[in-house]
Amino acid sequence: MKRKIYENLIEWKNNKDKMPAIVLGVRQCGKTYIIEKFCEQEFKSFVEINLLERKDIVNLYKSNKPSSEKFKELKLNLGIDLEKEGTILFIDEIQECEELIQELKYFCEKQNSSRIICAGSLLGVKLGRMKSSLPVGKVKLFNMYPMDFEEFMWATNNKMLLDEIRNCYNALSPIGSSLHEKAISLYRSFQVIGGMPKNISNFIENNQDYIKMDNSILEDIKNEYYDDFKKQIDNKNDSLKIEETYKSVPSQLSNESNKFQYSKIKKGGRGSEYQNSISWLKSANLINISYKVSLPEIPLEGFKDVNVFKLFISDIGILNNMLGIKPFDILNDNLSLYKGAITENYVANEFISNGYKLYYWESKGTAEVDFLLYTANGIIPVEVKASDNTKSKSLKLYIEKYNPKYGIRISTKNFGFDKETKIKIIPLYAVFCIND
Repeated sequence: MKRKIYENLIEWKNNKDKMPAIVLGVRQCGKTYIIEKFCEQEFKSFVEINLLERKDIVNLYKSNKPSSEKFKELKLNLGIDLEKEGTILFIDEIQECEELIQELKYFCEKQNSSRIICAGSLLGVKLGRMKSSLPVGKVKLFNMYPMDFEEFMWATNNKMLLDEIRNCYNALSPIGSSLHEKAISLYRSFQVIGGMPKNISNFIENNQDYIKMDNSILEDIKNEYYDDFKKQIDNKNDSLKIEETYKSVPSQLSNESNKFQYSKIKKGGRGSEYQNSISWLKSANLINISYKVSLPEIPLEGFKDVNVFKLFISDIGILNNMLGIKPFDILNDNLSLYKGAITENYVANEFISNGYKLYYWESKGTAEVDFLLYTANGIIPVEVKASDNTKSKSLKLYIEKYNPKYGIRISTKNFGFDKETKIKIIPLYAVFCIND
């Protein structure tokens, strides 16, 4: 399946600075598949090693031998000249050897004719907890996410509809009513399926029939995450806190307080008890964090309140699985109170895929803007509606107070622009178009 990160990898390949690359992302988002495809299609010679299976390579890099000697033995062990033009080495599960991660600096400085790309399970967690820091400036980092709605549309053979959606987005002119309904239907399908490639593949293999597809895939992926909490954390108490925190996220999406509350994890829960759990989940790419800002000015990062934030599950399919929602209730739009929370989570993930950091604004509990985007046009406020509700009290209040170039309302309504209020009307299926 086509993935956006592929073009980023092409740029890395063509860059004169031939530093090693590391691809980070949540488990099961398709890292190994896309890297293998990239290596096979873009290089003449490709060798792959998995450090879970190659203890000899792990032991080599744990030894005290000089870097030059390790490199020589690596080539001999692999039986390939890594310095030969058109050759690439893919190191999977590199988190198994911290010493080899550190050695990437040597490859960048002394062996930069060799092309090396790496990935691993929970690699973000490993990088954050290494005894020595990652060699900054010597390694190119790529973030990979579950498939977004645009990638889902590519996979389900809806490219022509995508092109029309983008044309209408650029012109802010309504798309044909039948196409609008089709796109809304596909958006709801994506809410059910989510962005995990294995689940999307199963959906396609079963002719996009929800009844025939294997409904255990998302459950299995979710259980893999729970197993990681137990296997990767030595302290059982810490493991339990991470699991408690993760499982509480879906139920907190609709908090009236508009923020994540530690006391909702368990009665009497405090930040000092669960902050590390949130940090672990973020490093594992299992959650996305949106921070409240005290003042919507540039730079937003400078005005964020680190103690007030929302958490989102990083895949909409996993979220709905955790909530136990039946597919037909999403497809038939039977949800009521929780629909808004799920929709906001979807939009958050789409923005993350487009490279945005997440922020929101609140005015003393009387108004809230769901997202603030830092763009070339300044700070742009975004309000999310789960249906065709046209009321935008909070967004209008924000626009009157801070006078942005425009605001965005995302809903099930067709494209449009309200000149009086300066609000762009963007359908939920077109969020992928909102980029800088």
